[in-house]
Amino acid sequence: MVTVNPYIGSREIAVEIRHLFDSPMDVQADEQWSYGARKKNQRWLWYAIDAATGCILSFVFGRRKEDVCEQLIANLRVFNIRTYYTDDWPSYAAFIPANQHVIGKKYTQKIENKNLLLRTRIKRLTRKTICFSKSELLHDGVIGLFINRHCFQLN
Repeated sequence: MVTVNPYIGSREIAVEIRHLFDSPMDVQADEQWSYGARKKNQRWLWYAIDAATGCILSFVFGRRKEDVCEQLIANLRVFNIRTYYTDDWPSYAAFIPANQHVIGKKYTQKIENKNLLLRTRIKRLTRKTICFSKSELLHDGVIGLFINRHCFQLN
């Protein structure tokens, strides 16, 4: 499942709010571990937020592999991004230009806080839980619906 914020994805709405994204923005990107059915079946939520507002710009589900990171970075190309702030996971360096990439925990506090919020609100993301999904489709769907409802304000 690959998703870009639907308010930006829709042409009609994108034209109306394009001015919000014309100015350069700073983005924080991170990945969050979870699993479906059993812990060996790892699922990663990769997502990026606007560092100023905390708005989720895009999210992707998959393994902790470079191709999933590449999908996330490709989704973000519609924005005028000045700087990417990430942790030291090597996949980011492969797809983000070095002059736009800043690595360090100091600069990813807002997205780490968002990870905590998601982990608290969605029990499937907690580390030790009896709440889990039996399939990847259901797992991705539940988390995607939560993000659409609570982060994009879609009913």
